[in-house]
Amino acid sequence: MPTDLPNLLTLSRIAAIPLLVGLMFLRSPVGDILACAVFSAAAITDYFDGKIARERGAHSAFGRMLDPIADKLLVGAALMLLAGMDRLSPLGLLPAIVVLLREILVSGLREYLAGIKIGLPVTRLAKWKTGFQMGSIGTIVAGDSGASVIGLGFLPVSWLGETGLWVAAALTLWTGWDYMTAGMRHAAAEDNSIRQSERAG
Repeated sequence: MPTDLPNLLTLSRIAAIPLLVGLMFLRSPVGDILACAVFSAAAITDYFDGKIARERGAHSAFGRMLDPIADKLLVGAALMLLAGMDRLSPLGLLPAIVVLLREILVSGLREYLAGIKIGLPVTRLAKWKTGFQMGSIGTIVAGDSGASVIGLGFLPVSWLGETGLWVAAALTLWTGWDYMTAGMRHAAAEDNSIRQSERAG
């Protein structure tokens, strides 16, 4: 049911996007730190919606459909905002591009495999990737200006965030390759099945 707590948490990630956009458009230190808080809170719901669903046995088709969509919308919106507002350095754009392309790749693979009724399970490494990705993006959203609001202006927050984004991009390539090879194996098996059916017919 869309009104189950896990699904409401998933929906909250989508609902957080307009608020994130509005706060970042303030272009102020307070706006930046509040935007970081909104993004971080939304990112944390990704852990709790799955945990609660498992504990309560409240898995649903609606949740399975919406959960990866909500993640990709949140990450995509944040990265586009950071790039459009020149909050990423030229080198920082590279891992951002890798992350976005990987999300598109995995979405395409999931759509294809769903058509042949095969699921693509989330690996432990992919969960690490998500952790680094969300943490680094939230850090960049706060930036040096936002960090100064909470007394952390002495830290190179933006640099730390971009460094984390590079780690996330490396994990993204690794897990993306794993998903791609798994998808290719299933595609090859499906092609063989089709050819055998055609020969039998």
